[in-house]
Amino acid sequence: MEHGLKLEQQLCFEVYKASSNFTKMYAKVLEPFHLTFPQYLVLLVLWEDDHLVMKDIGARLGLGTGTLNPIINRMIAQGRLTKEQSPEDKRAWIISLTEGAVNEHAPISTAIYDKLVSCNFLDVNALTLMKNLKGLNAFFEEMDV
Repeated sequence: MEHGLKLEQQLCFEVYKASSNFTKMYAKVLEPFHLTFPQYLVLLVLWEDDHLVMKDIGARLGLGTGTLNPIINRMIAQGRLTKEQSPEDKRAWIISLTEGAVNEHAPISTAIYDKLVSCNFLDVNALTLMKNLKGLNAFFEEMDV
């Protein structure tokens, strides 16, 4: 690759723009639920596996405790999560969904699915893009970025 590529020719810039646009799109869909995109990601993790230690949530999302803690505290204040000290490790905190957050799973998922369908995004190109992004992220993990 040439070192003097213009901004529009940089892969990093296109990935950055796509990430920013995804975040904006999700923010609009999540706004009626009074959720931010990072809060939604926490819910996704817990909808898959409830009652997780906070550090495991952070590891799955690639977020440190300093970033994750305020997100979780806001979600506790909203009544979506609970936080209990782990009986095995007094330094660890188990994060769990409230009944309200469990009940929000279907309406939030439907709202997001409807938005993606309305954008004609859920087609073969989305699957190819996902495969390529997973490959790119695996490459970065191997490089220990």
